[in-house]
Amino acid sequence: MTDTHTTTGRVTPLLQVRGITKFYGARLGCRDVGFDLYPGEVMGIVGESGSGKSTLLGCLAGQLAPDAGEVLFDTRTEGPRDTLTMSEPERRMLGRTDWAFVHQSARDGLRMGVSAGGNVGERLMAVGARHYGGIRAQAVDWLGRVEIPEDRVDDRPTAFSGGMQQRLQIARNLVTGPRLVFMDEPTGGLDVSVQARLLDLLRGLVREMGLSAIIVTHDLAVVRLLADRLMVMKDGHVVETGLTDQVLDDPQHGYTQLLVSSVLQV
Repeated sequence: MTDTHTTTGRVTPLLQVRGITKFYGARLGCRDVGFDLYPGEVMGIVGESGSGKSTLLGCLAGQLAPDAGEVLFDTRTEGPRDTLTMSEPERRMLGRTDWAFVHQSARDGLRMGVSAGGNVGERLMAVGARHYGGIRAQAVDWLGRVEIPEDRVDDRPTAFSGGMQQRLQIARNLVTGPRLVFMDEPTGGLDVSVQARLLDLLRGLVREMGLSAIIVTHDLAVVRLLADRLMVMKDGHVVETGLTDQVLDDPQHGYTQLLVSSVLQV
């Protein structure tokens, strides 16, 4: 990417995570998690409920305040900045421009009382777009890219199926061309056939836009299809990490072996 920084000829990670730790009182959420994420790379985080994967995602995306650690993001103008020490206005602007968050429930990421076109247009307006015709044209274009017919542009999300709501949430998030997308169980709660269609769509958009992404899921089929690398969490700790196919085809940790075998037995 043209705005990627380099250091001594090497590409700077888009995101550098160091020592992220979060407690809820005496209960551990996650402890000492660290990794680098490079431009255009997709990282999958898997584990059963209570493993710490959602806590980690919340800390990375600025939705939770960790007790320790750094989240360094390679900003376009200033290079790596610790997002945990940014001011609230800086974090909000980052969330409107270079970051996006796809919720498991589309209702958490959409304005349900606003039209489909309005949902997409709102994010454009948040970064300064003001020409109504241009905003509507971009909204229509993005609805098409997520397979929502143009004649639904003025319909509210309440009139959409669950799969269409999720595709609309994706359009709303990606219209401003973010460089990093956080996804929390993006196919959770959808029928299998709808999941497959959504995954194909996501895979195409990730490749087309050169997106970096962090995907939290309990579904190994999702990370198999979308993620370049995989991190396995248990009881708040990372127990295994590596290339996705390598981890899934030859798991080294007993817990990972259990996860993989439980899927194979279904």
